[in-house]
Amino acid sequence: MPSAARGGASSSTTAPQEERALAPQPLPGRFLLESPLQPRGDQPGAIRKLVEGLRNGDRYQTLLGVTGSGKTFTMAHVIEALQRPTLVISPNKTLAAQLVSEFRDVFPHNAVEYFVSYYDYYQPEAYVPQIDLYVEKDASVNEEIDRLRHRATQALLTRRDVVIVASVSCIYGLGSPEDYRAQTLLLAKGSTWTRRDLFQKLIAMRYQRNDMELKRGRFRVRGSTIDLLGAAESGHRLIFDGDTLSDILSFDPVTGEDREPVEQLQVFPATHFLTPQETLQDALSDVEKELQAQYAELQSSGKMLEAQRLKSRTEYDLEMIREAGYCNGIENYSHHLTRRQPGEAPYTLIDFFPKDALFFVDESHVTLPQVRGMYEGDRSRKDNLVDFGWRLPSCRDNRPLKWTEFLARTHQMIFVSATPGPIEHKLAGDRVAEQIIRPTGLVDPPIEVRPIRGHMADLVQELQARVDKGQRSLVTTLTKSTAEELANYLSGLHLKVRYLHSDVETLKRVEVLRDLRLGRFDVLVGINLLREGLDLPEVSLVAILDADKEGYLRSETALIQTSGRASRNLEGKVILYADRMTGSMERAIRETDRRRAKQVAYNEANGIVPATIVKEVHSLLEGDDAAESGELSTSGLGKKWKERLPLLLANLEEEMRLAADRLEFEKAGRIRDRIRALQKRAGLSPR
Repeated sequence: MPSAARGGASSSTTAPQEERALAPQPLPGRFLLESPLQPRGDQPGAIRKLVEGLRNGDRYQTLLGVTGSGKTFTMAHVIEALQRPTLVISPNKTLAAQLVSEFRDVFPHNAVEYFVSYYDYYQPEAYVPQIDLYVEKDASVNEEIDRLRHRATQALLTRRDVVIVASVSCIYGLGSPEDYRAQTLLLAKGSTWTRRDLFQKLIAMRYQRNDMELKRGRFRVRGSTIDLLGAAESGHRLIFDGDTLSDILSFDPVTGEDREPVEQLQVFPATHFLTPQETLQDALSDVEKELQAQYAELQSSGKMLEAQRLKSRTEYDLEMIREAGYCNGIENYSHHLTRRQPGEAPYTLIDFFPKDALFFVDESHVTLPQVRGMYEGDRSRKDNLVDFGWRLPSCRDNRPLKWTEFLARTHQMIFVSATPGPIEHKLAGDRVAEQIIRPTGLVDPPIEVRPIRGHMADLVQELQARVDKGQRSLVTTLTKSTAEELANYLSGLHLKVRYLHSDVETLKRVEVLRDLRLGRFDVLVGINLLREGLDLPEVSLVAILDADKEGYLRSETALIQTSGRASRNLEGKVILYADRMTGSMERAIRETDRRRAKQVAYNEANGIVPATIVKEVHSLLEGDDAAESGELSTSGLGKKWKERLPLLLANLEEEMRLAADRLEFEKAGRIRDRIRALQKRAGLSPR
């Protein structure tokens, strides 16, 4: 849950009515798709069917597209045809970053933004009554991702030609879009402002004055000039002649050099969490009333310790909010601060979209179950906090959307997957656009089953053959320890290998995948992170170890999805290492053979000669093309421990997260302390 403590509740005066009237309104803008490619294969039919369904008012549809069939290209054509703001929900941050890059390719003149959780590490507040253990919230915030989140919401408020690619964090509380819009400031060249009024307004928008160091969300004053660095890191210089704003210049935040002048400037709040002063006072009064009622309830139940605990903690928080405008854990009072009724859904990114927005759920067989399960897990944790006097009952309303609330807010939705699940079948029914034929003519890779006996020597031989051809390989294992041991073993054989970890920093994951495509290493070892949506045309081999261990990671869906990682290369091949044929393996091979038969027949009928996809390697952020991702460690630390530190830290962070998930908070705390000690020893700043 994004913490409201990052923004807090504004303790400033409300913007005057005339300023509210100047709040940004979305400008008409047209999506213009630019690509040298034209829809081919099954794409034209899928685009036509989806567009017709949307125009006919179909609420749910499914795009069943095999890996490499150009599902993103199809989505882009649907967006251009409908000309509506669009939210694309992705199952993870890595795939979301890839989708942003692809949409920016085809929509170079439109706003394509990235919205994911801004936490690199997040341990929620929790209480474990069995061992009487209370754990405070602990989080590491990624400022760069927070900047991108602001870019996304600002684009939604200023234009209609917007595509936001988000993770499931888009169903968590974000603050009121109306308060955010109302607090936005429009500065026009020639307008009149006293310095006091302007400073008060900026502070009301949660900007901080710092005349020494200019950072995002700050302003500095130098004589008659005010330098302002917005929440999305846009730098502007305001030059005054007396009380008249004589010039507005954009400037480079790094060099400080002036760029082009502008006639007017929209200044957006420095945080998504804003509460006007009069609303704040009413909210605090309501918190006090709830405290009195819950205090009496706990006392009548004989919970004297819990009652006193709740009273002292809540009164301290109220005092902090009155004095500083925020407190740690202020998001637990969001029910009152946003003036919502008990049980009412929180504001989310979805509320920033207009009513006619279009929604895509990418890799829906994974994403939809994630969305559906978020609320219950959050609720069980909050119940313990309330029952034992750590929080007021209203903290339960600081939560993700319920499944029914999510469906109610997404008016027209398209599910996108190569393996749609039961939820898609129930909602979309037979409204399915099938996209089996790839525009490139590539067919699904053949699947071979090989015995486990002697599989390591066989695997090394296959990997080396790909290295000799300048191709890449993916190897999937069942456990983290197996993946680490295998990566270290292959590294000892002089193969360039890295291990992609589910808790590696968000932007670091993107770097690792980019480095694989650039050939900085040849083999990527992972667990289930390698399944959905990774667009890696350089990969010609996917090796699946322990394929006969029936379960979530070796189900029919998982096997088809994992096999699809080799479908973008002409020489793609999949090897299942197993000693027996499971039902999942049989079904996956049968479905793959069905698709291959259809694809081969289409190629023969149309004289198509398949070719490997050639695709440029892009970065999510400007200026990171030369950045190296962390090198793989080998067994032990040894003398070169600093060189091997990145993987060790990543593994420790994963162990810490898993321990927190299992409510083993003492263990998580010990691992956290070890991470900080290693960072200190290496001269690194703790994140």
